[in-house]
Amino acid sequence: MAYKKWIIRSADKEKASELSEKFNMDPFIAYLLVSRGLSDALSVGTFLGDSYVFTSPFNFADMEEATFTIGDAVDAGERICIYGDYDCDGVTSTALLLSFLKSEGADVFYYIPSREGEGYGLNKEAIDYIKEQGADLIVTVDNGISAIDEAEYIYSLGMRLVVTDHHQLADTLPRAEAVVNPHREDNDLEFHDYCGVGVAFKLICAMYECDVNDLVDEYIDLVAIGTIADVVPLIDENRAFVKAGLDKINNNPRPAIEAFKLSNSYDRNKQYTSNEIAFQLCPRINAMGRMDDASKAVEFLVDTDFESCKFRASQLDTENAHRQEVERSILSDVERQIEKNPELVVGRVIVIAGEGYHHGVIGIVASHILERYGKPAIIIGIDENGVARGSARSVEGFNIYEAIASCEKDLIRFGGHPLAAGITLESKNIDIFREHINNYALQKYDLMPPQSFTLDCKLSPDYLTLNLVNSLAALEPYGAANPQPVFGVYNVKLVGVTPLSEGRHIRLELEKKGKRFRAVKFSTSPEEFPYKTGDIINLALKLSKSFFKEKYYLSVQALDVHLASFDEDKYFKEKNDFELYTLCGRVSADLYPSRDDCAAVYRFIKDNGGFAYSVDELYCRLQNKVSYGKLVFALKAFLQAGLLTINERITLLEPSRKVRLEDTEILTELRERLNIG
Repeated sequence: MAYKKWIIRSADKEKASELSEKFNMDPFIAYLLVSRGLSDALSVGTFLGDSYVFTSPFNFADMEEATFTIGDAVDAGERICIYGDYDCDGVTSTALLLSFLKSEGADVFYYIPSREGEGYGLNKEAIDYIKEQGADLIVTVDNGISAIDEAEYIYSLGMRLVVTDHHQLADTLPRAEAVVNPHREDNDLEFHDYCGVGVAFKLICAMYECDVNDLVDEYIDLVAIGTIADVVPLIDENRAFVKAGLDKINNNPRPAIEAFKLSNSYDRNKQYTSNEIAFQLCPRINAMGRMDDASKAVEFLVDTDFESCKFRASQLDTENAHRQEVERSILSDVERQIEKNPELVVGRVIVIAGEGYHHGVIGIVASHILERYGKPAIIIGIDENGVARGSARSVEGFNIYEAIASCEKDLIRFGGHPLAAGITLESKNIDIFREHINNYALQKYDLMPPQSFTLDCKLSPDYLTLNLVNSLAALEPYGAANPQPVFGVYNVKLVGVTPLSEGRHIRLELEKKGKRFRAVKFSTSPEEFPYKTGDIINLALKLSKSFFKEKYYLSVQALDVHLASFDEDKYFKEKNDFELYTLCGRVSADLYPSRDDCAAVYRFIKDNGGFAYSVDELYCRLQNKVSYGKLVFALKAFLQAGLLTINERITLLEPSRKVRLEDTEILTELRERLNIG
């Protein structure tokens, strides 16, 4: 995996102390709250409080018009179609509005487009089908804000439209009876970061004439699931949605949630957190839209029969397993391409295409490649007609949407956000698109932003206790803008490494100043772990607790590990210098390895009997002796001189003759480029 830059939050200790006294809370929790931007009594009180007050739905522009239009259609017995989306937010939005309108006596059905066959949003073929079903009114959830042409088509067929969406506005709003969107400038909202199901919930609150708590009791679990899945900030009203939703999920679950619990745990009374919903339930709902038919996920959520829900839950499990299998297959093919052609990951933006890649999975694969190589990644699937559709993921600080927009002439269409985007293009244009987006990155970014990792603070191992975990519960639910705390434990001695689960994971035995503790590193085998007993390391840790034999135990997870001597800034600077030389010939005197540099590299490899890890890991061992560029060029010179081989590990060879590294092709060329005599 690529190295990440660790960023440690900071906080005003005096403000934290004041909050601790005012709220009689753990001073450490007060410090964490201040570090996350909650520094006044009102915001802290709202954040920690169990009660909630929802803002008026009529603070949304057009909410009255939406309410009247839908209400009149219900009263007149008109046929209403809910037009949803195939992701978890769209599915929960659809299930929510469908259930509510049915309870109001509406003649209502829903339509969710196929991810593979239709793609996102309204399309004319779907509109024709909806018209054939006798619809008079279409209400979108989680889509529709950019459907300018499709809206006109709806009216040309004699139907009407209400749009509810949370995506960014285009220059022009679609023709509709009402357009409800939190990003409209004419809203009277202080908070804007709702997801689709949040907007749908505000709509039914506006339509309901009785106590809004009735709607909370009935539907808030759906709002919570969609809000968690769409990774919107879990602050303000979103936090209230999720807190109330988790209470329903854990204490009064609908049959679908009860069936999900049963399929994932022998304990039907298990208390689920937002993290568990995010990593267990949401992927299953998403998988149905990715791999099969999202309507099956809608039917699962609205089903009132527990036995039927158990069957539907098994369908979700099956599709999720299928999704994982397809994901592994595509990822393996991508890695094979990289192994065959390493130039694919040399550029600043990784662009890799393959025939038949499932479009519902390529975004997940792009995330894996980003994580592995630390660079923005775009994975493209080519269909049988030569049309290529790609999904992009990026690092904080590199706006992938703007980068893609700079290549607009290469594309059929594109859309997205700074960290994630989608593209469609002809397959013949993939190579030129790769060239253009990498040129953009070279021209606009002298230093590419590295992947980053935020630590809440440094901790001594003495503080890693169940009491700390119990105190941290005040910060839940966790999610975007309020992540689970991560702590840095520095200058720890690695005492031992034990394989777990047949070598799929490892347990680390650690010690600092006589204090011993353990941490689990998931998805890392002993062979992949580049650290050895006796190393002094820094760890980024996440804490939780597990229950076993009527007792709670502290669980410590290692998310990231560095050598304690690792200088992040030096590493990213030197690696960037090397890449700039490779990509555009920008020279730096810190690239050419001297005889002493080469000797230091050779000696380390010899003393360790070779090296079984990446060049970056080797650099970390030698960081105080050679620069990144010098290390790479020394290795290339050794390779050309026949002094080593690089396959799965770096292995030294006995030279067949005396060699002068200065005479190797790579160092000769480098001296000429650097004008070294």
